[in-house]
Amino acid sequence: MMMRRVAASLVPPWLEPLLSAHFFTACPLHRDAPRSECNMFCIDCGPASSSFCFYCRSDSHAGHRVIQIRRSSYHDVVRVAEIQKMLDISGVQTYVINSAPVLFLNERPQPRGGGRGGGASAASSSTSTPYTCEICSRSLLDPFRFCSLGCKLAGVKRNSDATFVLNPGDVEPSDGGGGIRDSSSTAAEESKSGRRGRSSGGSREGTRHEARGPAPPPPAPNSRRRKGIPRRAPFAS
Repeated sequence: MMMRRVAASLVPPWLEPLLSAHFFTACPLHRDAPRSECNMFCIDCGPASSSFCFYCRSDSHAGHRVIQIRRSSYHDVVRVAEIQKMLDISGVQTYVINSAPVLFLNERPQPRGGGRGGGASAASSSTSTPYTCEICSRSLLDPFRFCSLGCKLAGVKRNSDATFVLNPGDVEPSDGGGGIRDSSSTAAEESKSGRRGRSSGGSREGTRHEARGPAPPPPAPNSRRRKGIPRRAPFAS
């Protein structure tokens, strides 16, 4: 009971309905309309919310906070720009699809040979990256803890060392898994700051070079020009 109460304080009530909703089905109310696929979810309707289409949004969810779900290789994703306004998504691996960072909603099936005892393909996969999801052991591209929002939810329920709630207060995470999450985020930030430092260092070098002052301009040509050949004045007779 205590673990359930702690997990409930770290997870908004609409997250599990979002992860269990079925998207990209035909809307029963607007089946014949051109944009009838159910690819939207309402945050403000809470646990009672389900997927709906473009026309249902105008009819029943005007003024509500709504996110759009997209598809990548038959798996549901949500853009980081939308979901980060409602959830703390730290620790979840992001991917770039169609030039936009996205998150996967749920765990995806593992590739063949990617698990234990997968032979040479498993060995090559394990050597390609040292990072794996703490829940499903999927290989990750960067030092994150989870491969999807669903795996982070499982981690929150199991360890209570992460949160989905934005601005949970001044309580610092424990030195357990929370430290792993912070260190991964810090590593990514340090990598970015290092790149910025290198680029800004080049700018500072250019500034120091300019501080010496520009080279003096060449001397202007002599403006006093002789008007003619000088002649001696005649002597008085």
